[in-house]
Amino acid sequence: MGKKILRVDMTDLKASFEDLPTDYAALGGRGMTSVIVSKEVPPTCDALGIHNKLVFAPGIVTGTSAPTSGRISVGGKSPLTGGIKEANAGSTFAQMLGRMQIGAIIVEGKHEGDDYYLLKVTKDGAEFMDANKWSGKGLYGVYKDLFKEFGDKMGICSVGIGAELLGAMSGVCFNDPEGLPSRYAGRGGLGAVMASKGLKFIVVDETGAPGVEIKDKETFKKGTAKLLKALTEHDVTKPGGALNSYGTSVLVNIMNEAGGLPQRNFSSGQDDNAEKISGEAKAEEIKKRGGKRPHFCSPGCVI
Repeated sequence: MGKKILRVDMTDLKASFEDLPTDYAALGGRGMTSVIVSKEVPPTCDALGIHNKLVFAPGIVTGTSAPTSGRISVGGKSPLTGGIKEANAGSTFAQMLGRMQIGAIIVEGKHEGDDYYLLKVTKDGAEFMDANKWSGKGLYGVYKDLFKEFGDKMGICSVGIGAELLGAMSGVCFNDPEGLPSRYAGRGGLGAVMASKGLKFIVVDETGAPGVEIKDKETFKKGTAKLLKALTEHDVTKPGGALNSYGTSVLVNIMNEAGGLPQRNFSSGQDDNAEKISGEAKAEEIKKRGGKRPHFCSPGCVI
């Protein structure tokens, strides 16, 4: 069994699997989404129109024991910038796609009218369901309903109220390991693209999934162990290191000092208040509130 693409037609509400093209075989994540968008999306199209496409792709080793591989890439033409865009998030959703041997989900077309739909994906196919009852509601409450209805082992992708309003900064949301809607592919307003097509949720059920095919398991095991050792020993990524302690926001102060923040559309690289949103400041606030840290993007992440 080889990898496949799930092509979703929102105009006619149809979804079907197709074989992954051989020239896509070595692609995953950002490479996969960007190649598909480049080949299939007219560069001058309306980002919120029928000709734009939204592409979801796990990495080439997502769904395996490889460290830090539980990431999902989302690609399309951005309504915010007008250019090709990739947004990224850690999630259980990505690992499920990997184990189901789904190399990409391509959402195309556009449903006319005000209805929203949920797409449920299994190893055998996909079906559309009415999602209007969840429109206009906050995702924290909605996710509880979804897990109650579909089971707590699902992977969920969704858009919220901001995306329904076609906000050009709205993101695409995924559940974290605790089932909360807290992992966002936030760049470029791709949530608005998803909502504009009438797609509110993608719910993935990996029951019976074949798993990721590994040609040389022994070599893969050795490579995984080598990478794991490097990550757990490096000052940035080791337990108690910068990323483990402060998350990716550890870069805020560093980039501010270097003049590399995207202030005022990159016209200024520094901000006097940057320290207030730094990883160090967030960690201190979480500690004061008695919050849980560190918190993993996806199960098994060593960072």
